[in-house]
Amino acid sequence: MKTFAILGDNSEKIKDFFLNSDYIYDDKDPDFVISYGGDGTLLRSEHTYPSVPKLFIKNTMRGRLAQKKENEEVITKFMLGDFEIKKTKKIEAVINGKEKILGAAEICLHNANPRSGVRYRLKIDNEEIHHEVIGDGILVCNTVGATGYYKSITDSYFEVGIGLAFNNSIEQADHIVLNNKRHIHISITRGPGLIFGDNQEKEFVLVENDEVEIYESDKTFNIIEVS
Repeated sequence: MKTFAILGDNSEKIKDFFLNSDYIYDDKDPDFVISYGGDGTLLRSEHTYPSVPKLFIKNTMRGRLAQKKENEEVITKFMLGDFEIKKTKKIEAVINGKEKILGAAEICLHNANPRSGVRYRLKIDNEEIHHEVIGDGILVCNTVGATGYYKSITDSYFEVGIGLAFNNSIEQADHIVLNNKRHIHISITRGPGLIFGDNQEKEFVLVENDEVEIYESDKTFNIIEVS
């Protein structure tokens, strides 16, 4: 992998270092993307360059998805070829059988009006779970998202499968961790709600009778991990 793109504030020194090491800058069709920043920058870089391997170089102490190594070691090992690419299946949502959203880490359904909860019914593989749920919404995430917003809601995380976190539900609704092959169906009984993927500006408004299918995608989020 010799061609690269780079995203992140104040990344000029990192870019120049790679250029001086015989790497070639190509922001159209790079072999890999350097994400210089925190977790938000990493997710934004995935949205900009979907499925292209990401080399996460942190410029903040809040990069929970970054490796527990100093940047110099990460860069050195990468340049020596001492790395592997960790592939994680994304989360996909289809709205009313038409519009599609991909989340590298999560799909979030949230109430659009902070004064009023969103109401919905939930099915997993055609089996209804709970009765009508009323609250701030629901989060569906993969293992990348398990230590982020999901953990904030549930005070837990998981290492295998797909997680569902109920956000401020009126009735107690425990979080659920599903097998990767399960399908989630959400029917809106009272909106408005908003649905969006992680760190993406694109969003859709959901109203009464809207239907959402959520499941593991065949597309992957690829992160470069050095040994």
